[in-house]
Amino acid sequence: MSLPPLSPEQLVKPRYFELRMSLIFATLFVSLGTHLPYFPLWLQAQGFHAEQIAIILAAPMFLRVVTTPLLTALADRAKDRADVYIALVAATMVLSAGYFLKPTYAMVLAVSLALTVVWTPHSPIADSLALSGVRRFGSNYTAMRKWGSISYLCANAAGGFILYWTSVQAVPVIIFVSLAAALVAGLLAPRLGRPRRASPLSATDIQHSAPGLLNPYFLYFTLGVGIITASHAFLYGFVSIYWKSIGISGSVIGLLWAWGVVAEVCMFLFFNRIFASVSVVKVMLIAGIGSIVRWIAFPLIWPLGLGVIGFFGVQTLHSVSVAMVLIGLQKMIGETVSEERTGAAQGIAYFFNGFFMAAVTLASGPLYERYGVDGFLAMIPIAIIGLALIGLAARSAPQHPVRR
Repeated sequence: MSLPPLSPEQLVKPRYFELRMSLIFATLFVSLGTHLPYFPLWLQAQGFHAEQIAIILAAPMFLRVVTTPLLTALADRAKDRADVYIALVAATMVLSAGYFLKPTYAMVLAVSLALTVVWTPHSPIADSLALSGVRRFGSNYTAMRKWGSISYLCANAAGGFILYWTSVQAVPVIIFVSLAAALVAGLLAPRLGRPRRASPLSATDIQHSAPGLLNPYFLYFTLGVGIITASHAFLYGFVSIYWKSIGISGSVIGLLWAWGVVAEVCMFLFFNRIFASVSVVKVMLIAGIGSIVRWIAFPLIWPLGLGVIGFFGVQTLHSVSVAMVLIGLQKMIGETVSEERTGAAQGIAYFFNGFFMAAVTLASGPLYERYGVDGFLAMIPIAIIGLALIGLAARSAPQHPVRR
């Protein structure tokens, strides 16, 4: 598939391209690193019960699997993706102020639904800009993207200390301020024009290339990845609430979340040294087993008297249950999907991950309401289903890597 030619302007590298993209990634992930661990705590502080929290968390997930590919396709067709990015960040900042209004259930749900439409595309559009720099100018993607991981880690830890010294009511303020910082950084986004290849989640790319991906190996594998990932829904939705209920302070909760990210980054750094010769199916089986061990361990830590140290230990499994899933998926796509279909493959995997995560998040509210931390045990059969699908994928795996 031939790519459209670059215009003379697109051949000129913007000044300080890597620095500007690093700043965008750094500011982009602060709000995300605050929202995931602490937003459920804020919802609980407003008096919402577990089932309402689950709906507020899950409903946007269902919506964004539809809207995000449409908006990334819009960005692909726009005169410049940076303008779309700035507009979306500005809209996100304005809408996030809705959390300052009287927090009725209907209001918070409506704001969350509106927010997810304009918030979720930030990352894939930023990735698209960075990858254009990689293709056109030889920029180092990892060197730029690492600042997103660093800022996410810092947001996890710093957010906990801020809440410890203030209160959980500071969560909307932190999100609003961090989005304002992202908007300032977005104004510095390099102008690169239209991409030569569709963004990873582009609806156009999925529509054109998806039929060629409908083979048993790809479908079983991506379904398995989506379901193993979805077994983390109970963790993301309710572990901060659980930790607070047993008297763990906000600062320690922040450190526990941050430790999981540290473990994930370590796996990214050392994966090739440890698992370079391991097949992608075995990588995913290890990740699924790590998930099961994690969900067995969580309800036992506090009753067995292992305390906070035990939770740090189980959070270390984030390196297996999350990082190895992410790496394994990309490894599978790289080995079996031709280059012109990689964007569609990413989009289909995103849809499966998003849909199953939303479904399990929705179920997690009643589980926590009735069983508390023992709701983690319900994540075990979900992870087992994911493992079974990976096993079916192994039986239909291609004998040779894809021809480039």
